[in-house]
Amino acid sequence: MRRAEERQLTVLHLVQPVDGGVARVVTDLVRAQAGAGLRPVVACPPGSALASGAAAAGARVRDWSATRAPGPRLAGEVAAARRIVRDCRPHVVHAHSAKAGLAGRIAVRGKVPTVFQPHAWSFEAVRGRTAELALGWERFGARWADQILCVSESERRTGQEAGISARWSVIPNGIDLDRFRPGGQTGRTAARASLPLPAGTGPQAPLVVCVGRLTRQKGQDVLLAAWRRMRVPGARLVLVGDGPDRASLEGTAPAGVLFPGASGDVRPWILAADVVVLPSRWEGMALAPLEAMACGRAVVMSDVSGARESVAPGDEDHLLVPPEDPAALAAALTALLTDPALREAVSRRALRHARAEFDVRRTAGAVAGLYQELVSLSGPTMRKRTER
Repeated sequence: MRRAEERQLTVLHLVQPVDGGVARVVTDLVRAQAGAGLRPVVACPPGSALASGAAAAGARVRDWSATRAPGPRLAGEVAAARRIVRDCRPHVVHAHSAKAGLAGRIAVRGKVPTVFQPHAWSFEAVRGRTAELALGWERFGARWADQILCVSESERRTGQEAGISARWSVIPNGIDLDRFRPGGQTGRTAARASLPLPAGTGPQAPLVVCVGRLTRQKGQDVLLAAWRRMRVPGARLVLVGDGPDRASLEGTAPAGVLFPGASGDVRPWILAADVVVLPSRWEGMALAPLEAMACGRAVVMSDVSGARESVAPGDEDHLLVPPEDPAALAAALTALLTDPALREAVSRRALRHARAEFDVRRTAGAVAGLYQELVSLSGPTMRKRTER
């Protein structure tokens, strides 16, 4: 058994956070990798949704009890990551998001081929001195990544323009096109009948759905400000997700807004919607819009990293709005809700574009090619470095 494992390309995914888009990206990636004959190992906090999802997807899961933010436990987290690397003896370490990128690169320090995937830059998420420190680390830590893997050209440009000197790869996010499929009018009707929609929501009521963690990044506060400006009779808004901002968002939400909490399967919500919206303040390339597009839904997004690379060419004026602009967001939503012909045309183009460009199998194949390139470059000394 051990000799068979030695022949497999083993990749260690070091992951924190373990929810939202990062967890879905990792789960889909390891499922594709396991199916392609790689040996994925996922190190993440135990008991998390990612831990169970990755195991079900075919990964070996190792407990790595890391918190989401840097703090006094960092030294212990680095030591734990180093022990996992020595035990797993991976060919490649793939660190996901800022915290795992910090701990993983300090633990490995170039001794194993390392990929760092920011999933949106940490210095965009904070302000003041904290942002300066985060950017300073990213500039320094780039020396310990053989590749920084971005999910959009705009995410790469943001890093370059911030002064991060690195070897870059850009591989767009992919989604499971077998799971996210159009349902047509029948699917829409069935989805609406199965969901706890807001009181008074008729089968033809205009419905807008936002899927995402309830946090400042995703901009649901901007969406609520836009919703107060809406003048579409009978329109309803659903914010699917949970997170630290839920109480404050619920406290300021106008009438006609539903907070159903987190959902293990967002497809019924997407299929029930007329329009899906994601008013983020920053992203790398968000998954929720791609999933909605693959289901044949028009998606309005704030024009942050990855958004222009997500929408079908020619639909930018209909679907992209400046971040933190409630008036523009309200206008875009109103236009799509009140013009069925426009909404249908945009939805058709979104469906074709998503299914042509964002297949997770293509993404996984490109990532595997990147791994193979790094392993080839590392040469025969790679295994010795892993054992140190």
